[in-house]
Amino acid sequence: MLVGISFAANALANFLVGLLVAKFLGPTEYGRFALAFATAVLINAAGFDWLRLSAIRFYSERARLERPEVRATLDDCVATIAFIISLIVLAVAFSGVELPISTGLLAMAAATGVASGLYDYTTALARARFLDKTFTGIIIVKNLLGLLLTVGGAWWLHSAALALAGVTLSVAGALAAAGRPLLDRGAGPALGRWSMAKSFMAYGLPFVGSGILFQAIPLINRTLVSSLFGFGETGQFSLANDLGVRVLAAIASTLDVLLFQLAVRADEAHGPARARAQLAENMTTVLAIVLPTAVGLWLILPSFEALIVPEAYRGPFAHYLALMLPGLAAYVMLQYTISPIFQIAKRPRPMIVVGLTACAADGLFILLLPRVDGFSFAVAQSGAQIIGLSTGIALALMTRPHWPAWRDLAAPVLATGVMALIVLPLRGRAPGALTLAMQASLGVACYATLAYLLDIAKARARLSSLIETAAPLSRRERRRG
Repeated sequence: MLVGISFAANALANFLVGLLVAKFLGPTEYGRFALAFATAVLINAAGFDWLRLSAIRFYSERARLERPEVRATLDDCVATIAFIISLIVLAVAFSGVELPISTGLLAMAAATGVASGLYDYTTALARARFLDKTFTGIIIVKNLLGLLLTVGGAWWLHSAALALAGVTLSVAGALAAAGRPLLDRGAGPALGRWSMAKSFMAYGLPFVGSGILFQAIPLINRTLVSSLFGFGETGQFSLANDLGVRVLAAIASTLDVLLFQLAVRADEAHGPARARAQLAENMTTVLAIVLPTAVGLWLILPSFEALIVPEAYRGPFAHYLALMLPGLAAYVMLQYTISPIFQIAKRPRPMIVVGLTACAADGLFILLLPRVDGFSFAVAQSGAQIIGLSTGIALALMTRPHWPAWRDLAAPVLATGVMALIVLPLRGRAPGALTLAMQASLGVACYATLAYLLDIAKARARLSSLIETAAPLSRRERRRG
């Protein structure tokens, strides 16, 4: 529970930091920041994400005590990848190649990518050993420093490079302040094994390759938008994409932190059949949360934009996000319901096919759609992500997964549709705090009621368990009083 709350708080902090950075930088400078940050995300994914996945899957408290070579190999790989990235950036900087961003901004993007990779790897180690307090401490310090340094750099000097420097320094400060319990003195560099590193690569790199392909879609689209319409339009495009991803992916990743480990445990303790059943249950839970969130975000979009989005972005923001939402929801469902099927089955290669198909679809849509403004790129991106999800589902059929019952899939779709019909008339009201409060309260009440009546994602059992857990705590508090 503490880990889930920490993930949710981290997502909220990232959302707030992104919003404030966009506000203080303005559309043009934020366009540069967004392009550099997307590069940093790509560097993180390409260089370090396979190590994060391997740490979650193969490292544990038992492995720390009985197989120190696991941690030693992981640490050696992290150091090696960071060194290689540094060499590549230096080579590019001195090559004279013309880039969409300046050499200095590229260097900061690389530093941010390495820092983010180290942060994700370190928190994965904490998750693997169930060190909830350490995990929470790292997140809290990183977010506090992020608000101070990243937002401070954007506010004080209006510089994309200094905002990125703030991201890097916040990670370094968090690991120095709270990462000490993760030091493993029994896993020195001499214990690292190349054969083990290759097995980690074989497991993680196909998933990483798929992730890179999907992250390349918005990165390429941003680059094209900047070349055709300028950095100002790139900022408009990027803020809508970034905030949409942060809302939906943050919710799904919080669920994944809690749910995927259940499937791993089921696989280890009871075998593949039980793991597949757990994945089917996880799929229903993710769908039951992500679908109404995406639809609800569209319903409140006018008020959300008026109250939260910086004034310089209003208008284009709502249009961009409305076009992107179907694709973003599809992407999140792919990553957190379909990809785990291949992870548990240890068959990662189909995800490469999924990523290639999505990239090809994005290119085809860009060629076919009229490029009179940036909105056509939002449509292309959304269409590509939907095709990616469809391809993933088709390939997952080959693993003979345990799919949820049709009723379990239909119930959240029905409840979301009813919620949308009830809340939709309020979308025509003047945007504002009262309208947003009415929409949110009515939507939540409607969906929660239907979730209980239709028993969506075992809502009744979960509510009963929550009440039973809370009751003894309440009695103990009364006795203390």
